Amino acid sequence: MAGAVDRSHRGETLPAVRLTDLEGHAVSRAGEAGKPLLVNLWATWCAPCVAELPSLDRAAAGRVAVAIDQGEDAAKVRPFLAARHLANLRPLLDGGMTVSTTLPANLPTTILYDAAGREVWRVAGGRDWSTAESARLLAEAR
Repeated sequence: MAGAVDRSHRGETLPAVRLTDLEGHAVSRAGEAGKPLLVNLWATWCAPCVAELPSLDRAAAGRVAVAIDQGEDAAKVRPFLAARHLANLRPLLDGGMTVSTTLPANLPTTILYDAAGREVWRVAGGRDWSTAESARLLAEAR
């Protein structure tokens, strides 16, 4: 079911993959050590991804959160994000789609990692991140 919470991967870690920022610089880690991390896997062509980005961006305020584009380059992603004025999701690129194939995960998928870097839950499919239920889910990271 799209947007349902999946806890079957609880305790797994984010795979160590090569990511880049929009300027092409290698990123050694997606988040900050010792802090919970919200990861969203998405692409510009994915309608459910695009639909959930505004509410996910608002929900990410005050959190360490990244939006990892799967399979596209900065020339496509930069203007797409600029037009949407997203302020809270740090954009990263995974041109080889390594994260989504390693996990494995379809698009969109949002995963919450705790401060120790272990998965708490994941949501596959689009979700409205502005609901009270979504707020409770996001508060689970420690």
